[in-house]
Amino acid sequence: MNDIKLALLGSPGAGKSAVLVRFLTRRFIGEYASNSNSLYHKRLSIDGRQLNLEVFDPCSQSSEARCVLEEPLDWADGFLVVYNISDRASFLNAKGVLRQIREARADNCKGESEVPVCLLGNKQDLCHARQVCEDEGRRLAQESRCHFQEVSAAEGYQDIANLFTMLIRQVMEQLRHRTDRRRYSGSKSMAKLINNVFGKRRKSV
Repeated sequence: MNDIKLALLGSPGAGKSAVLVRFLTRRFIGEYASNSNSLYHKRLSIDGRQLNLEVFDPCSQSSEARCVLEEPLDWADGFLVVYNISDRASFLNAKGVLRQIREARADNCKGESEVPVCLLGNKQDLCHARQVCEDEGRRLAQESRCHFQEVSAAEGYQDIANLFTMLIRQVMEQLRHRTDRRRYSGSKSMAKLINNVFGKRRKSV
């Protein structure tokens, strides 16, 4: 059974916890402030494969607090970065978070494929108070080479469920790719070792 680790990141009021609870329970919760980090667990089946999903929901912080991101950046296999379409400050914070993810992965990946990331514009039901147009979100996602979608945690479950499923599939594919690369690299090393050993024996005969 595979273990998949996701992290939700976003500023206060973006609704990331509401998005997560909607996915996990199908229920909508109102906004609430949390001063502590939370780790959620869910067992699910995707494409016939049984998965243990862990989702890290750290307490919301501003983009200036870089140290807060160190734990989820090192831990997670994929990221969901959430902003509120009716709050431009949350969008700017999401932009900073995406930049930090890119910088961290550039330092740590060393040639491995990029970590799956989704930029999520939440509170689509508040479009009458919109401060961030959809095209801005899409452009930022293109610049950051990640998926983009707008949803409303208050109004719907299916879009959010589809989004999580897509992100989990991307993580599964990346983990499989990483395993295949390591297996191939290990096979090459073993073949080289065998060749060296038997090559030397042939020379000594």
